Amino acid sequence: MKEQLEAIQAEALDNVKKANNLKELQDIKVTYLGKKGSLTSVLRGMGKLSKEERPVVGEIANKVREAITNEIEQKSEILEQAALDEKLQHEAIDVTLPGRPVQVGGPHLLTQIVEEIEDLFIGMGFEVREGPEVETDYYNFEALNLPKGHPARDMQDTFYITNELLLRTHTSPVQARTMRQFNGNQTVKMICPGKVYRRDTDDATHSHQFTQIEGLYVDKNVRMSDLKGILDKFAKKMFGDDRKTRLRPSFFPFTEPSVEMDISCKVCNGSGCSVCKKSGWIEILGGGMVHPRVLEMAGYDSKEYTGFAFGMGPERIAMLKYGVDDIRNFYTNDVRFLKQYHHAKGGTL
Repeated sequence: MKEQLEAIQAEALDNVKKANNLKELQDIKVTYLGKKGSLTSVLRGMGKLSKEERPVVGEIANKVREAITNEIEQKSEILEQAALDEKLQHEAIDVTLPGRPVQVGGPHLLTQIVEEIEDLFIGMGFEVREGPEVETDYYNFEALNLPKGHPARDMQDTFYITNELLLRTHTSPVQARTMRQFNGNQTVKMICPGKVYRRDTDDATHSHQFTQIEGLYVDKNVRMSDLKGILDKFAKKMFGDDRKTRLRPSFFPFTEPSVEMDISCKVCNGSGCSVCKKSGWIEILGGGMVHPRVLEMAGYDSKEYTGFAFGMGPERIAMLKYGVDDIRNFYTNDVRFLKQYHHAKGGTL
């Protein structure tokens, strides 16, 4: 059996040297070292040997296996390197050729609008604050003067998770949380951008998910004229210095008095057209003086502190500023639409 093992070793090493590729090398490994290989077949006959012969033959068999394995590994490294060299020769890269252009993305139009509005209000001393999108009924409604059963709740069809948890219908809860955090004795001057959700049928001007930016300023001696001045500056910054603004009486449960702000139509210069529905004005946001009840629930003394609040939709601002006629364009991820507004500047109606 010793002579048989030495013959297998010599034959295997000779075949390894003659192998020209990795496939032939693998076949050799299976032929000699596999489960049905020559070496394995010989070792199965060790049971017929005497107790004295088995250790001797076993040691020789291990040396044969080790010799064949080492030779195969060395040959494998040589063949792998040769295959790599050949591949590099056939796949050489001409570094003098011009490179392929890289498609560069950019901020979404809504992101640009939100950041532009944030920059404007930060420049006027406002800070940016955020809050949870899954909100409690208390902060979404009750803390904003909308107790359970209040008819104004019907103005906002709500996605309820439980009786007390919901997807926020506006970003006003961030204002209520901030006032509560300040314990009713600090100035609040903030804006809160974020996503909001309402049960609505999606069409050209409505979406069940959209963004809002709301602002709040609470301090001593805050007046409606302060609100008018800040919103007028905002409108001129976003739509041009030639825009006129006006405030109209309105109703919101959390402000009293409440107003809606219009800007003069750029298309017709206020004379009336299809864009402004012949009125010469376009509504862009709502606001008003913070209701005393809202201040008191947040811990503020409504006889000492006053404040104003306002809210706007970045989608509506973007549609007016850049002439977008369908709100769904912001969410369908059509690259043809999005490419038009990379780093958008100007472009008002």
